[in-house]
Amino acid sequence: MRAALYRDKNTPLEIADLTLDHPRENEVKVRIAAAGVCHSELHLTRGEWYAPAPLVPGHEGSGVVVETGPGVTHLAEGDHVVLSWNPYCGECKECQSGRETRCHKVASVINTSGGLMDGTSRLSLNGERINHYIGVSTWAEETVVPANGAIKIRNDAPLDTAALVGCAAATGVGAAIYTAKVEKGSTVVVIGCGGIGLNVIQGARMNGAERIVAVDLSAERAQLAKVFGATDAIGVGNGDTTEAIRDLLPDGVDYAFDAIGHVATTEAAINVLGMGGAAVIVGLPGVGAKASFEPLTLAEADARILGSNYGSIRPQFDIPMLVDKYMEGDLLLDELITARRPLDEAAAALTDLAAGAQLRQLLIP
Repeated sequence: MRAALYRDKNTPLEIADLTLDHPRENEVKVRIAAAGVCHSELHLTRGEWYAPAPLVPGHEGSGVVVETGPGVTHLAEGDHVVLSWNPYCGECKECQSGRETRCHKVASVINTSGGLMDGTSRLSLNGERINHYIGVSTWAEETVVPANGAIKIRNDAPLDTAALVGCAAATGVGAAIYTAKVEKGSTVVVIGCGGIGLNVIQGARMNGAERIVAVDLSAERAQLAKVFGATDAIGVGNGDTTEAIRDLLPDGVDYAFDAIGHVATTEAAINVLGMGGAAVIVGLPGVGAKASFEPLTLAEADARILGSNYGSIRPQFDIPMLVDKYMEGDLLLDELITARRPLDEAAAALTDLAAGAQLRQLLIP
């Protein structure tokens, strides 16, 4: 089957004919319907994040189950699924406590070995092992994933659009409703109006925030956020983000989300907090990046800094729920998609994303 192949930051992304093995115990093979192009792949291909290479990128996607391995009873051929980049062992302390996004085995095996739950890969090229990207690898015609990383959804949902629930929607909406637990009537600021930030805005809207301020370098992108539920828009351009927000809200905000993941945006999220506020780090920086804040100011304001991994969701429950919200019209997804491209244009899609020319692109194998 054809797939995108990443070797290192100095080697151009290519499309290769790979061998994909049959699924093993508690695994399924999925024919990919659509795969999202996320900033995580930019971090990867720029060498800002480490992952065992060579590998097939892609962590956001949807498709149809075409084969099940031994022991799989909750999925069958023909099921429509959204892929989760956080499968779980179900046995560690965090999984037993209902916090599957903190699964110890995912952290210690999948994220470090380049394999699936047993550390081995189903991908190869002329006998050479090719690794999976965080257990998913959606930039391909097909993939094999852990069975509990393939989340069954309703068959009447558009399968290509549903791909966005696997990362952008789940991470953004979850950060607002689960990590931060945004309260009704509160004031929220979201720094960064890309795929994640616009979904944070949707989550804040769903939880009844009274004022939602969208902040972006682009005034046009900030204005677009009003479609998703923002009440105010700030295009900062080359200006100071903290100053621009404080000019609008001098007493600070209840919740500030960094949906970009730069040192400057993280520091801005902390600096605009009001009394008792919470800064939530959703966008992820490169390895080794360090932000600074004044502990005394944070303590005196009784404020908090929260990290948000995958929006603190429980994938097996929240992914179907978000698909339902999309079908009911409460979650906007179509408005996020700015391009549908063939798999052969994966490298060009990354270039366009880096240039800010696209919001959320889908690769259609």
